[in-house]
Amino acid sequence: MSSPIRIAVAVLTYVVLFPTAQAQTAERPNVLLILADDLGYSDLGCYGSEIETPNLDRLAEGGLRFTQFYNTARCWPTRAALLTGYYAQTVRRDIVPGVRSGGRGVRQDWATLLPVHLKPLGYRSYHSGKWHIDGMPIENGFDRSYLLKDQGRFFNPQVHWQDDERLPPVEKDSGYYATEAIGQHAIECLEEHHRQHADKPFFHYLAFTAPHFPLHALPQDIEKYKSIYRQGWEKVRQQRWAKIKQMGLLEGELSAVERDLGPPYAFPDHLEILGSGEVNRPVPWDALTAEQQKFQADKMAIHAAMIDRMDQVIGKVLRQLEAMGQSDNTLVMFLSDNGSSAEIMVRADGHDPQAPPGSAASYLCLGPGWSTTGNTPFRRHKTWTHEGGISTPLIASWPRGIQHSGAIRRQVGHVIDVLPTIVELAGGTLDVPEAESVRPALPGKSLVAVLQKDAPLQRDWLWWFHDGHKAIRVGKWKAVAAKDGPWELYDLAADRAESNDLAESNPDRLRRLVQLWDEQLAAHAAAAQEQ
Repeated sequence: MSSPIRIAVAVLTYVVLFPTAQAQTAERPNVLLILADDLGYSDLGCYGSEIETPNLDRLAEGGLRFTQFYNTARCWPTRAALLTGYYAQTVRRDIVPGVRSGGRGVRQDWATLLPVHLKPLGYRSYHSGKWHIDGMPIENGFDRSYLLKDQGRFFNPQVHWQDDERLPPVEKDSGYYATEAIGQHAIECLEEHHRQHADKPFFHYLAFTAPHFPLHALPQDIEKYKSIYRQGWEKVRQQRWAKIKQMGLLEGELSAVERDLGPPYAFPDHLEILGSGEVNRPVPWDALTAEQQKFQADKMAIHAAMIDRMDQVIGKVLRQLEAMGQSDNTLVMFLSDNGSSAEIMVRADGHDPQAPPGSAASYLCLGPGWSTTGNTPFRRHKTWTHEGGISTPLIASWPRGIQHSGAIRRQVGHVIDVLPTIVELAGGTLDVPEAESVRPALPGKSLVAVLQKDAPLQRDWLWWFHDGHKAIRVGKWKAVAAKDGPWELYDLAADRAESNDLAESNPDRLRRLVQLWDEQLAAHAAAAQEQ
């Protein structure tokens, strides 16, 4: 995907979009798609957290919360699936054997992004924040973009672009903070749209870099949470679980803490840099030294501050929609690219142990103790395909189009469903002429009917493969295997926490699921070979 010319060809050749009768007679919605980075399932107030997220909570109160929505367990495959509507392996953006694929994979010509589908329908498209897809935003159909690639420096990024043109590095102590800058760009795009293109609907992809490591936050936000986490990760996790059940989001049991499971990648030298306050296992809080407890509580306070500030910025964007008179007819969707992260490492400018935690000179990561809390009530973390790695909150708010405010949706969904949902609401279809059969059918399902009522969403399966971790879900049954580990089997209707492995008692069912997983891997590999 290297030029606007190739995009134009892709639209004319592979994607034929026809306005539906509904779109011709009803006002089509604007769409604000908000993606957080490394946010855990229970990290929002409306999903059980003690973190202050009043703006997202209000969206949930006026809209819908999904309880069984999935991502891909990692940032770049989720973004590919979200914006193409395909599994990342199909479009070479996650590893499939025998194909140049993964984080540096290049999509096929037919694997166009959502703005390319929306442009013939009269939409203008905007991007603010993280990218992590091959190619650049403007050449992939966006009309305006602020691309922040340098995630290691929230206060002074060195690598960022405006409308595909590289910007100079941000100087230290300039007052820049990434979350605010991303939100400000979104507001400027919306203001410009209102001035110059008010007759057109818009799609805005607002991709925050928070709360991904390093833990960098504004001092006034950190101060709000300084004392909250001194009670320890077990107590906070129990409090979140109690709130989740009280809100009616989930039932069942809280998963056991896997005390011996640490970060997915080992960096022992980095642990030495971080000092004796760091621990790389979710050990009992009472087993930590006083120094370790303070260090860990401070880290979680910064994580909370990053989420708090992201919510504040989302509030500013929502107020801009109000000022434009577009709040009622804008579909806002909020989700996370993967579960909370157990990673511990030091990158970018390194870590100064003498610097205030959360400042530009520090480099801290959440780690498995608090990641276990972030993913309450599920097992495991980002990169794993157990529920903790792939479960995301999903909030959908659209005052003009969603009738049942504050409702909960329990249908199983996946990020591959987002593109067909938005295209349908925009009045388009994604049918491919038989003569242009090189582009495979989209695997996702439109959620439009689910936005209106709690109706079943029929699908054959959902499939995962990342970093050697595997999973497949058919109905309520899920087979999952950690890298180099045996297959496990769970009845998610009764055991969403994946606590009771039924592999031995249901060998035939597991064998069928594993066979289907293998068949899908072969199908993705074949599709990835197509040009």
